[in-house]
Amino acid sequence: MKFIFLESFFGGSHRNFAEGLISHSKYEIDLYTLPARFWKWRMRGAALYFVKKIPPLENYDGLIATDLMSLSDLKSLCSPSCPPSLVYFHENQLTYPLAPGEARDFQFGFTDITTALAADRVLFNSQTHFDAFFSSLPGFLTMMPEYQPKWVVDAIRQKAGVLYPGCQFPAKQSALPGFPLQKDTPPLIIWNHRWEFDKNPADFFDALDAILEQNLDFRLVLLGENFQMVPKEFIAARQRYGHRVVHYGHEASREKYLEWLRLGSIVISTAKQENFGISVVEAVRYGCIPLLPNRLSYPEIIPRDYHADVLYQDQADLVDKLALLISNYARFETLRQNLAEAMERFAWQNLIDQYDDELEKLTRFHP
Repeated sequence: MKFIFLESFFGGSHRNFAEGLISHSKYEIDLYTLPARFWKWRMRGAALYFVKKIPPLENYDGLIATDLMSLSDLKSLCSPSCPPSLVYFHENQLTYPLAPGEARDFQFGFTDITTALAADRVLFNSQTHFDAFFSSLPGFLTMMPEYQPKWVVDAIRQKAGVLYPGCQFPAKQSALPGFPLQKDTPPLIIWNHRWEFDKNPADFFDALDAILEQNLDFRLVLLGENFQMVPKEFIAARQRYGHRVVHYGHEASREKYLEWLRLGSIVISTAKQENFGISVVEAVRYGCIPLLPNRLSYPEIIPRDYHADVLYQDQADLVDKLALLISNYARFETLRQNLAEAMERFAWQNLIDQYDDELEKLTRFHP
């Protein structure tokens, strides 16, 4: 069978997912993309671009898209040639947090709704994301002053499911990299998230400042993509932490990026929005001990037995747990090993059969 994958925002987790699916699936998947910028305009206009750039859709058994495109627009322009379609929701515009000073444009939420309605199958990247979407959807619809289409909740839910994104690391590895902390070498803290407001870098750097006030030391690697302007927090941090910053900026080489994760000691998230967390899963798999907020998707991806060790309740708890880790890092080798092994379930090799099953089932739909 042959599928076409339209990715209107080919960067970050969207790119990671598309490349992983295509490289591991037993089916042939043709990928068409747009660069990862101007996400609002992608939602508004990507369908109009793709409809003139892609091959005839009757050549394919199914179509795959993600949420930053209006599938309803595409199908209206391609019908009746459009094959059965699957939409993968990495995020949604009903619950995505607003940047400071930004007002919500409700049309993007309605684009999510019509995209989901136009799809034959809808997948969310975590149960947390699934629950958030369907918890918010009824209230979103009641904003309409009259003729509220409340039927769409059940219409979408009955064709929706959850399937974790695969991660591009081996399902089995003989051993973790050598224990990364040598005597008199401060732990290496990893930031490998996007440099954007929803990842909340301010709280991350505030925690590091609190650690320095306790006369504890660390080294710092600032990875992650930045799609537009560099946030002021990162510019200030580069100056403030000086020699402690051993790498600054996005690492384009996958191998070099993974090498930083292997060298890392601790990965921290202070995110306000996270529906899965590929960057955290990757860092933990390669040997970083995580410190994560006890909310969003993190309690779902971290096994319950380790919640007390690595999930923090508030900013003060983050600082306390980070200080304990830095002061006693060698004591946590067993935790490090156990968490790395627990991430094995997210390897593409362990998830791809579920994706191929979804694609096979998709072809049975007859729009």
